[in-house]
Amino acid sequence: MRIAVDAMGGDFAPREIVAGAVRAARELEAVEVLHLVGDQAAIEKELSRLGPLSPKIKILHASEVVGMDESPANAVRRKKDSSIARSVDLVKIGEADAVFSAGSTGAAVASCQLKLRTAEGVIRPAIATVFPSPTKPFLLLDAGATPDCTPQILRQFAVMGSVYSREILGVRQPRIGLMSIGEEDAKGNETTKETFSLLERSPLNFAGNIEGHDLFEGEIDVVVCDGFTGNVILKTAESVGHAISTWIKQEFTQNPVRILGALLLRGALKSFKRKINPETYGGAPLLGINGTCSIGHGSSSAYAAFNGIRVAAEAVAHNINHLMVEEIKNVEASS
Repeated sequence: MRIAVDAMGGDFAPREIVAGAVRAARELEAVEVLHLVGDQAAIEKELSRLGPLSPKIKILHASEVVGMDESPANAVRRKKDSSIARSVDLVKIGEADAVFSAGSTGAAVASCQLKLRTAEGVIRPAIATVFPSPTKPFLLLDAGATPDCTPQILRQFAVMGSVYSREILGVRQPRIGLMSIGEEDAKGNETTKETFSLLERSPLNFAGNIEGHDLFEGEIDVVVCDGFTGNVILKTAESVGHAISTWIKQEFTQNPVRILGALLLRGALKSFKRKINPETYGGAPLLGINGTCSIGHGSSSAYAAFNGIRVAAEAVAHNINHLMVEEIKNVEASS
């Protein structure tokens, strides 16, 4: 398969993005071509530092970059030669099967919606983010693509999340939870109440409403919410994870005894850090578009970029889009 990589997207681009792509070229056998899209001179400079050039890697020059502070829709329309626009163009014309970008999330979403459109029958797309829990990872969507949702849109999110959880995360019958302010079906606003009714009547494995304290209990596989709520949850969780890591480091460096304790617990601490590190789980797929897009964090390292490319490749290999379209049809026909 062929992956287009926005080499200029992200706080540490192109250095980290190119390094992650080079690793993907070496380690991901299913990836046949990696199109690095962006400033050719800058990309070539980074490639020269990383050893012999893999025959899998191709460079497509793009003269513009969409900044994090720009209006996504306006930038995509105005900067037609931006690295994200050209990357999505490769998918549109069939020269790439998927795109990965760690640049502006809004620009990635806008580019995909404008150029690829939504998949057949899909009302709005959703960003699906994998979160860790003590027992297994779970999926949350939407994490920011669609801030305002109707009950019908949320039901489609539940279907798309269920397919992704089953095919990519390996959960046989994903349990779906609807984010609300109480477990009872009468709790929540009018949108969540109507969504509850739709999901309860659907053939999905719906477990009911969940609250914030249920997220990391390991009982739910797919958490459904609008993009506004999901983005707040995502950024809050990232902040808490960073704070916990900082506090642990501070506490274990207070005195020689604690430093010794940290050395004894080094293996456990590394394992803990790996579990809460979002870079371990790769990019967040933009589900519901007529193509495949993986979105990385703005501060993505080479490791995160590698995993983001891996996630895109896995989605293509599992034919996620076709399965989602078919299951949305089936669920809506049966409800």
